[in-house]
Amino acid sequence: MRRVEATTGEGALAWVQAMEDERHFVEGFYQASGEALKEKLKAEREEKRALEKELARLKSRLAASQGDDLADQAGEVKGVKVLAASLDGADAKTLRETLDKLKDKLKSAAIVLGSSEGGKVSLIAGVTPDLTAKLKAGELVNFVAQQVGGKGGGRPDMAQAGGNDASKLAGALQSVKGWVEQRL
Repeated sequence: MRRVEATTGEGALAWVQAMEDERHFVEGFYQASGEALKEKLKAEREEKRALEKELARLKSRLAASQGDDLADQAGEVKGVKVLAASLDGADAKTLRETLDKLKDKLKSAAIVLGSSEGGKVSLIAGVTPDLTAKLKAGELVNFVAQQVGGKGGGRPDMAQAGGNDASKLAGALQSVKGWVEQRL
């Protein structure tokens, strides 16, 4: 069985006129019609993709430079570097790249990075391999995520989480040092 829906009479005429109005609006907006409109739309899509790639590259470069600055902010608890910081506007990929750079630079560390955008919180935690017997990144990120109304998990050396209360991010990041101190 198949179901066919149709519009007839004045309803069909109104539908066709609405479609024509939309077409005229798009043609007027792009100042083109027919094949020229198709080409402009394709060109715009390609330009959008190129801009997205450039934005991702710039975010990565920014993360690398922020990683150097953040490494200097790391505190120390019982001989272990501890860093909890917020990176404004960073996406999950940027947080991961920054975390990897920080782990390489700090050698023996527990790190939590957070970012908030539109009320949503993204978190990532990393623990260097020499500390995973005592500190688990999954437990650490879950501890922070619960404070911002979320949850997360992952491997002992790297874990991610999310939350929905960005107003509590700063306080949650400040609690990381105490959590690490209890575990060591």
